[in-house]
Amino acid sequence: MPSSLRLLFTAITTSLLLSACGTSLHRAAPVEDRNPQPATAAVAPPPAASAASAPDAKPPLPGAENAGRAGYYTVKPGDALIRIALDNGQSWRDVAKWNSLENPNRIEVGQVLRVVPPGVDPSAVTAKPIASTAKVESRPLDAKPPVAAASAPTASSTGNSTPAASEDDSMAWGWPVAQPISAGFDEQRNKGLDFAGKPGDPVLAVADGRVVYAGSGLRGYGNLVIIKHNSTYLTAYAHNRAMLVEQDQIVRKGQRIAEMGSTESDTVKLHFEVRKLGKPVDPAKLLPPR
Repeated sequence: MPSSLRLLFTAITTSLLLSACGTSLHRAAPVEDRNPQPATAAVAPPPAASAASAPDAKPPLPGAENAGRAGYYTVKPGDALIRIALDNGQSWRDVAKWNSLENPNRIEVGQVLRVVPPGVDPSAVTAKPIASTAKVESRPLDAKPPVAAASAPTASSTGNSTPAASEDDSMAWGWPVAQPISAGFDEQRNKGLDFAGKPGDPVLAVADGRVVYAGSGLRGYGNLVIIKHNSTYLTAYAHNRAMLVEQDQIVRKGQRIAEMGSTESDTVKLHFEVRKLGKPVDPAKLLPPR
């Protein structure tokens, strides 16, 4: 074979071999494409990891299981324990004890508080007057059976001491001051009676009972005395210049408990409330004729 022909054949053969190799490399590429591509699955965290990274769920507030039940109260914005106790006819100290409150000044919105004594049916409340006694002591309000008012000395300003008629107790009411009523009861605007007077005029307990609050922690009432007379009735005496009794002190009808003043008031006056099972009622319907 001539050398020129041999060279041409060699060149053609080499070209075909290179072309075949190129075809083989081209066909090999899809093998890489068939490998699985788990990039997305690898990046996503497993369910357990996601749960762990989420913030912990807030535990339920104390007493939440009792929300809406009779004898319990759900705390609302702006509430204070003193107000809750007054509106439910209780001593704030009792409410704090029943709910194991370490700091009575710290209650949370949504917290549910017991506002009736443990074991008491809130739909079957009876009135048991506190025994008359001159001693200063602390004891359960229902520790003694009902006792009729004795011959307790009363100021002339108490007026007629004939017991007011009531279907659920036998309380003998008196007047808190000698002055006439200056503003009557209105369920929406004035939850009691107002009596105008002079600084230092005597303020008297309207019935036997125990002082469950003496302080200025309830906004709008100034220096306030609250007396619990039985399991039904509380009375409140607001805006005093001075308070002459202490918390847990037993008082008698007609006893001087405060001096009239103008704390948190534009004028000197006594604001007087009667709460029946925590609800404001018109004192004029309970107080005896003068």
